[in-house]
Amino acid sequence: MDLSTFTERLDTELETEAYAEVDASANGLQVGPPEADIAHAAFAVDAAAVTIEAAAEAGADVLVTHHGLSWGGIERVTHRQYGRIAPLIKSDTALYVSHLPLDGHQQLGNAAGVAELIGLDDTAPFGSMGPVTIGQQGRLAQSRPVADIATHLEAELAGTDSVQRFDFGPEEVETVAIVTGSGVDWLDEAVAADADLLISGEGKQQVYHHAREAEINVLLAGHYATETFGVKNLQALADEWGLSTSYHAHPTGL
Repeated sequence: MDLSTFTERLDTELETEAYAEVDASANGLQVGPPEADIAHAAFAVDAAAVTIEAAAEAGADVLVTHHGLSWGGIERVTHRQYGRIAPLIKSDTALYVSHLPLDGHQQLGNAAGVAELIGLDDTAPFGSMGPVTIGQQGRLAQSRPVADIATHLEAELAGTDSVQRFDFGPEEVETVAIVTGSGVDWLDEAVAADADLLISGEGKQQVYHHAREAEINVLLAGHYATETFGVKNLQALADEWGLSTSYHAHPTGL
């Protein structure tokens, strides 16, 4: 398969263009010639030295990540940027990135993965960001204590040892809103949606008081851990397209 076909398929599936005006990430192909032929695609959450090296060692022709290298443009290829881009060029490995489009996809995205993990039904888009959304909301088939949901996430999420819990809402959770990664800024939207629980990755100082005053539960399950679903789902797509693939985990603990 040629790289341009691969990237066009991903861009179409993820509706990359719809997020162009709201995402600081330069989504799509960030490094590499579109006319290149690819046979092996590697997948990772972060485009960092360790995952780039792992992809090169696996013989990958393209590395697909959630967090890329270009956030609002690259002015100079020096220091850290050089240390990441140079190995890609040296190993002839292209880089494709999908940030917010991969958060918001209602079947393949990160929030959708968390929703499936905890068994949400009647799911719908959540987490408004301009004309698009970056999360998902839904209802549990049967109410569960927030502590049980936290324990389930700790046991099942790859890359997290503990889930931080703020028990400020109902003891029994029925409705859940999810924005993975750094998603606590959507707490007010979760409250407006009558969610009993907001699940995200990492918190900010003010979320404690905001959640307490709004009487909503919050679970923080790790930025990395909540954002492994999307790239793994894209890997499954690449498998269906006949490419050989590899996944390169490197949990940050954050």
